[in-house]
Amino acid sequence: MRLLLLIALLCLSPLLPAKAQSLDLTHATLVAAPASGPEQAAVTLLLEEVAKRTGIAWEQRAAEAGPLVVVGQGTQMGALLPADLRSAWTAPVGWGREGYTLRTFTYQGRPLIAIAGHDARGVLYGIGHLLRSLAMEKGRAVLAAPLNVTATPEKTLRSHQIGYRFKNNTYDAWTLAQFEQEIRDLAVFGSNAIQVIAPISDDEKASPLFSAPADETIIGIAGILAKYGLDFDLYYPVIRADYGDPAQVAAELADFEALIQRFPAIHALYVPGGDPGHTPPDHLFPLLEKLAARLHRHHPNAELWVSTQGFDQAGYEAFYHQLDRQPAWLTGIFIGPQSRDPMAVQRARIPARYPIQAYPDIGHTLHAQFPVADWDPAFALLEGREPISPRPGDMGVIYRHFQPLFTGFVTYSEGVTDDVNKMLWSQWGWSAATDPAEILRDYARYFLGPAIAQTHADRAAALILNLERNWRGPVRQNTGIGATLQGFLALDQGVAPGNWRWESLLYRAHYDAYARRRAIAEAAREAQATSVLRRAPQLGSHAAVADARAVLATVDDEQTMALRAQVFQLAGRLYHHVGLQLSVRLYGASNWERGANLDRIDTSLNNRRWLEKQFGMIAILPDEAARLQQLAALVNWEQPVPGALYDDLGDPTRSPHLVRGPGMARDPQFFQTAIHSIADVIPGPDWRLSWVTYGETLYDSPLTLHYRGLDPGQSYRLRVTYAGEDYHLPIQLMANKNIEIQQSFSRPANPAMVEYKLPQEAIHDGNLVLQWFRPVGLGGSGRGKQIAEVWLLPVISNNYN
Repeated sequence: MRLLLLIALLCLSPLLPAKAQSLDLTHATLVAAPASGPEQAAVTLLLEEVAKRTGIAWEQRAAEAGPLVVVGQGTQMGALLPADLRSAWTAPVGWGREGYTLRTFTYQGRPLIAIAGHDARGVLYGIGHLLRSLAMEKGRAVLAAPLNVTATPEKTLRSHQIGYRFKNNTYDAWTLAQFEQEIRDLAVFGSNAIQVIAPISDDEKASPLFSAPADETIIGIAGILAKYGLDFDLYYPVIRADYGDPAQVAAELADFEALIQRFPAIHALYVPGGDPGHTPPDHLFPLLEKLAARLHRHHPNAELWVSTQGFDQAGYEAFYHQLDRQPAWLTGIFIGPQSRDPMAVQRARIPARYPIQAYPDIGHTLHAQFPVADWDPAFALLEGREPISPRPGDMGVIYRHFQPLFTGFVTYSEGVTDDVNKMLWSQWGWSAATDPAEILRDYARYFLGPAIAQTHADRAAALILNLERNWRGPVRQNTGIGATLQGFLALDQGVAPGNWRWESLLYRAHYDAYARRRAIAEAAREAQATSVLRRAPQLGSHAAVADARAVLATVDDEQTMALRAQVFQLAGRLYHHVGLQLSVRLYGASNWERGANLDRIDTSLNNRRWLEKQFGMIAILPDEAARLQQLAALVNWEQPVPGALYDDLGDPTRSPHLVRGPGMARDPQFFQTAIHSIADVIPGPDWRLSWVTYGETLYDSPLTLHYRGLDPGQSYRLRVTYAGEDYHLPIQLMANKNIEIQQSFSRPANPAMVEYKLPQEAIHDGNLVLQWFRPVGLGGSGRGKQIAEVWLLPVISNNYN
């Protein structure tokens, strides 16, 4: 009866396109075709999300005044709209699966917003577009301008991974209600699936923060996805020791079948070739065929995807050989971290019948598939591998670089620290041409609260862009960091308490400002201490060391400590509001590398602790001359002899001879580009800052230094500090591509300092190219060729030191 009354009202007068002005939808009436299942869930989502933000429940009964929002599938619009408008809904241009059309009309002086979906999902995504466009606050919902748009997604899969596991930085603390809200939020931005990690993976079986057992929660997530008509996909690593053993294969198949039969529906199964897992293709493919048979027994239409992660060169060739057989049970290939063959190479080698999906790591900043280019060591040391990391510029480069090759994507994520990046990818899956600033305005309008939604969405979007700019270039020279924080603080008073997305951005802005003040202060202290030590011959060694210690022990100023306190306060709010675990001790994070950068907040950014140890050893030397000599060695670390050429390869600003390669814009995965990174240690008594940081290149690409303008008549020695993570790979060092300096060197310790005499023919024309190689053809992450420092030292006397 209500629907008939509304149709009668609509037919009383002609409908005209709305003029370009703001539309007040505060007291709208919702007209929806009778629906059940996912389409009804989408309508309920619209009503609830509007009510949550405005406090107003849109009417669903006949009203003679006020705006109208009409929702339904395209085939239903004829029953909802007057006859003279029906032609507008006949196969709109660009219409396709999951697509939608929004149109704005005026009749009797009031606005009418029509949302037509190509199918039930299209209805959901049309509703999402309206929600992203509305500026909502208590008692008010306004569209800035009429909506007239038709959209169909470019990518068939727009998915994100959820791991309900201990290793995660957030999700293990969530309830099913929180997962449902996350699924809603991702759907509003255009996602159509969630990939969930199986209960057994490369992790603990449970987390202390679990609200329910893993299998129950994962099955609950599958039910939520079914409610909204979205796809549930299962990420299932095969991690038994040997799948050449029939008994282990049988055990795997039994465990797999017992798990999958519990799910209401599985759209696709994803099995990584590695990371985790280590099964060679010749054993992996027969296992996958058996898994596919069990899968289709319970979910007949489920897809099966496999990745090449972790394979070495021989493994890739074996993988391609298996694909050449074109198994019918295989749907396609997904390509993620730890893949030594670039996506373009894999696409060329993989039979055309198999589509490719991207599995991008959107949450890590180092030791990762897409590291932050030229990241200042201060940020790396303090904020770590898994920080709150909106990267709209980088994500845009990555997406545009690879998107011609893939049909869809599943982003690899470990929680909410990459929340902005998820929304960016979700929207780019609809159109790669969408300006990230437009997506960020929608993000700000929909998520960051009423004050921002009404008047400050542009400003908030610009501030999110500025967070990424905070990480560009040397931190001490980036004066924009303070301005970014002040911009966030200027908006903070208008944001209601408990908005975790806003709090996460505030946390980053404060932490960046804190990092900059610390970096400036600690560099100044070390420079002042070094200046004091240079005067040791005049002051005496003991007095100089005492003065240097006093300088190095200077405490941070009041403003720095206030920033530190605010970072702690925001970390507590984030844990209580969203379960984000920014500390192992305080909030139960699994590891300090897994988002727990609050535990890194006091990490030293200079050599104080290492110098203290050196001072102690120098103090017990028997005579003043020996003490002064050792202090001079500390002071002249980078210039041990006149004319020395020094590179600190972990610092982008202090590695002048490093050949950097094509750069992130042309080489987003750094296959040919040098990387600056840090080891899994912090500066301390046994680790200089220049040893904690290092340079590296991946897989078979050499790490290269190029010296020009050398004196061909001068003899040189080479000093190298090998340091970094605990890789034990033989490293070969070549000069000018044909002179071997070191064959298969494996460092005896970490760190290890080694010296070489350079053959005179290596610099006969004044140029020297040094290249470090790891063994050809290895797989895994491609890392391990890590060099911390290099000196080219002219030999000036027989008393060379």
